[in-house]
Order: sequence, then structure tokens, then C-alpha cells
Amino acid sequence: MVEPPANWETERLYLRPATVAEAASAFESYTANPEVSRYMMWRPHRSVAETEEFFRRCEDVWTKRLAFPWSLWLKSDGSFAGMLEARVTQHSVDIGYVLVPRLWRRGLMGEAVGGLVRWAMSHPEVYRIWAVCDVDNIASARLLESVGMQLEGRLRRWLVHPSMSESPRDCLCYAAVKAPGSQ
Repeated sequence: MVEPPANWETERLYLRPATVAEAASAFESYTANPEVSRYMMWRPHRSVAETEEFFRRCEDVWTKRLAFPWSLWLKSDGSFAGMLEARVTQHSVDIGYVLVPRLWRRGLMGEAVGGLVRWAMSHPEVYRIWAVCDVDNIASARLLESVGMQLEGRLRRWLVHPSMSESPRDCLCYAAVKAPGSQ
């Protein structure tokens, strides 16, 4: 299994492994915000302790190489910007992401996701990088298209977004896939 870099950067962002020390910044900027959690698989956090527990899980999955969650930081002012996670299997990379609301619609997450797509596709053993988003999350769908992913289809009753529904909702699956015979 190929492993992504621990620390990397884009034009405007630094990315590094998420740590529990960042929980207060995350809580203040997005984990308690109902607008952010709308399309996520968690409800808004009610306390910094809840966010700390999430970040402990991030540290644990990184240590065990089960997933690679990065914290994103703005180069311009050093502020917390969001998170990006890659789950790497033998031949594919599945991603998820969240950006703090004050930074929405500035192309920042496109930079980070685009960088991850380029990294994944540069490795001969990786054949696809993919992500899903709720059918109503138009901004996320456009972001995935902007980094070269193509819509593969609709996954019926795929994920529960508890801020929207207790039942699984439909999601759109996007992927960038190497052509047969290419590496």
C-alpha cells in the first residue's frame, strides 16, 4: 500500500497530520457549526471535548495507517482552515474533506483535493481516487468535477447525514480513474 506524505503544501495551504492539539481551533471554526455538519456524518459538536475525541481518533487511524487525516492551515495567516482525509487501499484512495465556512468559495479545498488527486495518480499502484457527496451538496459536486473527477453514478441510500435525516440519503460518486493499460 502506498502512503501519502505526512506534511505537504499547496499554493495557499499547509497540510499536516491532524492532532488533538488542534481541537479547539476546529471546534471554534467548524465542528460546532450546524451549517457545516449538514452534509457530514456527524452532528454539530457540543463541546471541545467532543472535538478532542474526534482528533484522538484521527491520530489513532494515522498511527495505524488506516487513514490519513490532515489539518489544513492558511499560509497567509496561520489560521486553521479545515481537514482532508485519505483512506488508501491496495489500488484506490477514498477521500473526504471539510472547510471552515469563512473560507468557502475561494478555491482552497480545490487546491488541496487537486494536490491529492495528482499525488494519487502519480503512483503506478493507484488506479482510482474517489469521493462521495450528498445529492444536494452542489458545491462539493462542483469541487470534485473541478479537480478532474467524473460522476460515476448515484449511490442509493448510501450515507446517513444526521443533521438532515436519520435515514441513509442518496450520494453521488465521483472518481478519477486511470485508463486501462496506463500506470
